[in-house]
This record gives sequence, structure tokens and C-alpha cells, in this order.
Amino acid sequence: MQRRSFLHLTLAAPGLAVAPSFATMAQGGASESRKSLLVRAGADSTNRPFEFLDATFTVKVSGRDTQGRCVIFDTLRREKVGPMLHLHLNLDEWFYVLDGEFKFQAGTEIMRLSAGDSLFVPRSMAHAFVKTSEGPARLIVMHQPAGNMEEYFRIVSAMPDQRPEARKALAEKHDTRFIGPPLKPD
Repeated sequence: MQRRSFLHLTLAAPGLAVAPSFATMAQGGASESRKSLLVRAGADSTNRPFEFLDATFTVKVSGRDTQGRCVIFDTLRREKVGPMLHLHLNLDEWFYVLDGEFKFQAGTEIMRLSAGDSLFVPRSMAHAFVKTSEGPARLIVMHQPAGNMEEYFRIVSAMPDQRPEARKALAEKHDTRFIGPPLKPD
């Protein structure tokens, strides 16, 4: 995906009108789909939402919908927890806060994000986040390209042992390298 295509998608985020953006994303290949995708509020495009790290993940756009160009999750976060400090070697990650407040680390920088803020983290940059506000919060997460992040989240969410040590080998197979502890909400 070219940078201007990514920016077009990110600028569409306030209304999350992502379906029209696929026409922009499909700039180069003859086999690219020009089909739109409508996913209603509260719905999951795969009809299989799942729970991970005390959050409900609703798949708004699956990697299968974009021929692997991206995957987009709407996550409802209830507790003040987040992933370990990690990085992805082969994909970029974008976050958009819909509700609540979060503390993020990207590289060595610590920042606070609230509703309406977004953060782009390029591949190979260490990052982590944690919810800091009271009550539920919502965070949109996009991986570009999709890679196998959707598969990783589905597999790990079904694992009986959710401790980082149990997830580490699986994460490595799915383009995720744990490199430090999770952030504390302080």
C-alpha cells in the first residue's frame, strides 16, 4: 500500500467509512477487488468476535476482505491492561481512540491518547499501550499489511494459558516479538 493510500484510510477514520477507501487502496493490481464492505455498528465482518487480554475484538475488516492489505479491529477494553512491549518486523500498526484514554509507548516515547487521537507505529518499532481511564474504552487497531495477526489473535484467545511465556513462541511465528513488560496505567 502506498503512503497516500494509508493516509486516505486514516483520514476516513472519524466516521470509520473505510469501505470507500478500498478503491484508493486498490491502485495497482488487476486482481484487486473494488467491492465495498459494509459492517454495521456492533457487528463483526466474520461473525466471530473474540476475547483477548480482557478486550472484545470485533473484526471490522478482515485480511481476507482486502487480499491481505490490512486488518482492522474495533476493540472494547474493560480493564487497565494491555499487551507486552513488542514489535512487528513485517507490518505497521495504527491506533485510533474512539472512547477513553490510553498510555502508549512507541520507541522510547511515552504519550497519552484520548478520544479522537491516533498513533501510527511503523514496523520494527517497539510499542505497547494500556487503558488508563475508568469504565470501558474503545480502540481501533489496524495492521498493514494484515499478515497473520487475525489468526494469531484468534489462536491465542483460545489458549487456556494466557501468560506471556505461553504466548511467546506463538507470537514469534506470527510476526510479533515480545521485548519487554506491559505498561502500567499509573
